[in-house]
Amino acid sequence: MNPLLDTLSLPRFGEIGPEHVEEALDRVIAEHRAAVAAVVAGGNGSFADVWLPLERAETAIDGVWSAVSHLHSVAVTPELRTAYEKGQQRIVENSLAYHQNRAVYDVLVAMSERPDFADLAEADRAAVTHEIRDFELAGVGLDESDRARFAAISKELSALKTAFSSAVLDATDAWFEHVSEEALLAGLAKTDKAMFADNARARGLEGWVISLQQPSVTAVLTFAEDRALRERVYRAYGTRASDQGPHAGQFDNSERIARILELRREAAQLLGFATPVELSLATKMAASAGDVLDFLRDLASRARPAAERDISALRAYAADKLAITPLEPWDIGFVSNRLKQERYAIDQQEVKAHFPVERVIAGWQELLARLFGITLVARPDVAVYHPDAQFYDVKDENGEVFSGLYLDLHARAGKQGGAWMDQARPRLNDGEVTRVPVAYLVCNFAPKSPGNPSLLSHDEVVTLLHETGHCLHHLFTRVDRPNIAGTSGFEWDAVELPSQLLEDFAWDREVLTGMSGHYETGAPLPGHLFDQLVAARRFQSGMFIVRQIEFGLFDLLLHQGSLGSDPIEVIEAVRDEVAVVRPPEWHRFPHAFSHIFSGGYSSGYYSYLWAEVLAADGFQRFVDAGLIDRATAALFRDEVLSRGASRPAAESFKAFRGREPDPRALLERYGLADTDS
Repeated sequence: MNPLLDTLSLPRFGEIGPEHVEEALDRVIAEHRAAVAAVVAGGNGSFADVWLPLERAETAIDGVWSAVSHLHSVAVTPELRTAYEKGQQRIVENSLAYHQNRAVYDVLVAMSERPDFADLAEADRAAVTHEIRDFELAGVGLDESDRARFAAISKELSALKTAFSSAVLDATDAWFEHVSEEALLAGLAKTDKAMFADNARARGLEGWVISLQQPSVTAVLTFAEDRALRERVYRAYGTRASDQGPHAGQFDNSERIARILELRREAAQLLGFATPVELSLATKMAASAGDVLDFLRDLASRARPAAERDISALRAYAADKLAITPLEPWDIGFVSNRLKQERYAIDQQEVKAHFPVERVIAGWQELLARLFGITLVARPDVAVYHPDAQFYDVKDENGEVFSGLYLDLHARAGKQGGAWMDQARPRLNDGEVTRVPVAYLVCNFAPKSPGNPSLLSHDEVVTLLHETGHCLHHLFTRVDRPNIAGTSGFEWDAVELPSQLLEDFAWDREVLTGMSGHYETGAPLPGHLFDQLVAARRFQSGMFIVRQIEFGLFDLLLHQGSLGSDPIEVIEAVRDEVAVVRPPEWHRFPHAFSHIFSGGYSSGYYSYLWAEVLAADGFQRFVDAGLIDRATAALFRDEVLSRGASRPAAESFKAFRGREPDPRALLERYGLADTDS
């Protein structure tokens, strides 16, 4: 059997090859079309007659494509990329043909109007309602010519998003700097230099190699004393996939960005929306673009005075103590680390030494057991796609396996940067098949090798907990309908609620100490280091939040078109309004902004801050109950994590918190509650 067609089992990664993709898609797409034809021929049927056959066929397609798209993200080869790009087009074409099929839409609407529809479970009704909405947003109500145009736009957008992502990955992998003199690496820890030495050996070189993988970039910009080296790395990283920098024009995303924006506007207008922002908000919590812009600008008015104080202090320290003037963007990480160390006596290298990845993962598992009563049991018999990856059965207190998790923590060539959660398998219970949900948790921490431990910064511990929140949303679902289970169908501007809530546990003394153990001595994080971390928690919080606002405003205003369609002009206008740090004119941040040009955050990057209101207020309920409180965790699991999109996110939050969200919690989190607006 083609290993991709075994969609009811875990992906058979040891057997899957690029040659299997086309054949597998042939089969599952044909079966889906047959199911559609049978449902249409059956006419006005019940939920069991109409919904379940369609769900089974769609789940099979998703099972094939989940494995292929995951491999494309974490272990890409030229052959797999070709197979993925061809397959992605077929996936989009089939989805459009289905969601623009008026006959299927009419059958679904008729089913929703049957008297027995009201007797269905809440989740079943919600699944149908969401699907009908998806048909409408795919243009099912358009006339034939507009429907065809919408389909063509969707196909082209899919190809452009894939090409954008590939260009960023290729640009990241293409650049490196070979260092032959160790003096150039002054200020870097021995573990960082060992990472660079491993990079060199992998390329058959002596000495050290600095890459554009995130751990490498972060190490140089934070610790390297050589200012020219910092500038070279900053320039290479900040001009990836653009018309500037060391690979100017080679992987340039400029034309792709322009075309993506053009097509998104046309698609929105075909559906009757003035802008892509209005179309995006049709499926989100926020009521209007005006509400979102007001939210961001109000937050900016509160945060910018603090940000201005942050950058002024940084400039003064750089000039007075480090003889760095003027302060350039490639100096900010380095100077910030030195100022933080002086102000709070924090040595980031010493902090990292207490967080070897193995000890962090052990403490992470202990936290999950204490909060939710779950145990992760490693399964070495499960095939994985890279030696870095591991699979775990997730068991409840009774020892029953209720979900599964792939964990892939380290940066490497051929793997996309950043950190993310994705679905490997959805929960399924359709009367014929019962299957537990399975998730991927992916990070890009420093790689480890013999004699070179992988040490995590505190920020990376926070990142691990962030992605854990997303995973728990998927793994804890009790919804049997995959299209609204876990993160699927959940309002995108609320989807960061579980992830950002989990982050806050990284600021508890007991939790963080339990995730630590010095890589040489095993000693836990000392109390004085924890106290220093907490004291410095709001260090440069003003600068951080205005940068998030900058990204959110840029995304919204670019897609609104109110400031034009040139991304550089738009981001400069946004920086005029809110920023306190101005990159050089050659900087090309938009060209690698994968969140909005190849990910799911188009016209929705504001979601991080919007959902953080919910997360900050929700976490306070844990604090009020003593933090590690099983009853509160159970309530969060029952009312938010397990419900998926079976009801609106606002209702789930209110059921957990007992009231509407209080925005003040977010302001207090950043120390802005008393800042005049």
